[in-house]
Amino acid sequence: MEWVIGVLVAIGIVGAIAIYAVYESRNRKLLKQVTTLNRGTPTELKALLKLLKSGFPPNTLFHDLYVEKSNGNHSQIDLVMLTDVGIIVFEVKSYSGWIFGNGNNKEWTQVLAYGRDKYKFYNPVIQNNWHIEALKKRLGEYKVPYFSVVVFYGNCELRDVSNIPNNVAVTYSGNVLQYVNSIINNNPIMDLDYANKVKVVEILKQSVENGNCAHVKGNHSRYVAEQKNRFDT
Repeated sequence: MEWVIGVLVAIGIVGAIAIYAVYESRNRKLLKQVTTLNRGTPTELKALLKLLKSGFPPNTLFHDLYVEKSNGNHSQIDLVMLTDVGIIVFEVKSYSGWIFGNGNNKEWTQVLAYGRDKYKFYNPVIQNNWHIEALKKRLGEYKVPYFSVVVFYGNCELRDVSNIPNNVAVTYSGNVLQYVNSIINNNPIMDLDYANKVKVVEILKQSVENGNCAHVKGNHSRYVAEQKNRFDT
């Protein structure tokens, strides 16, 4: 009898592994419609996968963009979605612990171990606003509405996050679709003709393509390191 139970357990384990393999294969196929699996972070890929599984077309989603700025540097954006009402720009974060922050302050705080450990990080609302400003300048003549969504993944709790601008959403990953659908359903369709929409798509695609350039990525990494050193000091 024991050997029968053992066989059944083994079959169950093999079946579970097979189901998981199929599930992961489907996820990879979805993601590959937009990006490559070695780009960005695992958390960014989770956010992208959530949007894809919710039915948003792959050709409206752009992952890991490097938007060229006038000074030759690039602004790296986690995720962008082009909709009929404008461009949604996502800043994707992964944190544990308690999160405290004010929309007007340069720094936010992560608190771990029930208050024993505290770490500062750059205000993601301001960070994403800089990303949007870079996109605005890059798109130039194409007047597109922009919407900022800051998404927190991980085992974190937004304990005291205040003074967030009306045009910015700060939310957990489980609520991100609610905010995205609210943006799409509660804003007017943007006034862009077909030719201009094509140009906007071309610029977004080029920004993604910039991320395939080792020189661009290397310069950006050095720039980010320099900024982090200034922030830490």
